Amino acid sequence: MDSVRSPEWPVAPLGGLAANSASARYGQPVGGPPTAPQHPGAPLPYRPPAASTPPTDTRGGPPAAPPIPVKLLIAGGFGVGKTTTVGAISEIAPLTTEAEMTSAGIGVDDPGARSGKTTTTVAMDFGCVTIDRSLKLYLFGTPGQDRFGFMWDDLARGALGALVVVDSSRLDDCYPAVDFFERAGLPFVVGVNTFDGRLTHELGAIRWALAIGDHVPLVQFDARERLSVRDALLVVLDRALDRAVREKGA
Repeated sequence: MDSVRSPEWPVAPLGGLAANSASARYGQPVGGPPTAPQHPGAPLPYRPPAASTPPTDTRGGPPAAPPIPVKLLIAGGFGVGKTTTVGAISEIAPLTTEAEMTSAGIGVDDPGARSGKTTTTVAMDFGCVTIDRSLKLYLFGTPGQDRFGFMWDDLARGALGALVVVDSSRLDDCYPAVDFFERAGLPFVVGVNTFDGRLTHELGAIRWALAIGDHVPLVQFDARERLSVRDALLVVLDRALDRAVREKGA
């Protein structure tokens, strides 16, 4: 049976508390006062400060406002580099739901001849990156297989834009993602992932094959390179902000 990657919880002693319970992890008995951690290396239980003082600017100004959260989707076909994209840019350890591919997927899930892919996303990927003091991006990677398409509507709820990742050697795999965002009316950017530093087709030919208008940005990026992913996401953010300004002025 396929398994989903999960955090490594400390092992509970036989007959003891569940290993992933708050009591086991932080050493706090249920209903009792905080005690010292029962597991070596476990974090100390949180204790609120004696006096709650709002954070102030280091220059003595008013409290600094938290960054505005912006939700973006990383979408595309199977094996195009969505999980790699999220992992390359996320400032936290990305949440992934990768499961080992089995023989049941032969003939159904095709990662391409050049791919050594052995796992697949069965739910979503999640990561985040702070752009500056006023803006923070929350990235949600969608599963690529058609059988997980029912999750896309939920993942797209509240999103301001999307990056559709494309493998230039398998353009047909990204058609469902392009169609989805066109129907949803969600601003999106097509990002062509450069496998091995090269493209099978030129960007102009890819735009023609995908039948996307000139208003849809088409960029080339490397899903393994943090700065390259950053530049692609900034194009998505610019497109989302441009639409928001136009709608506000309408």
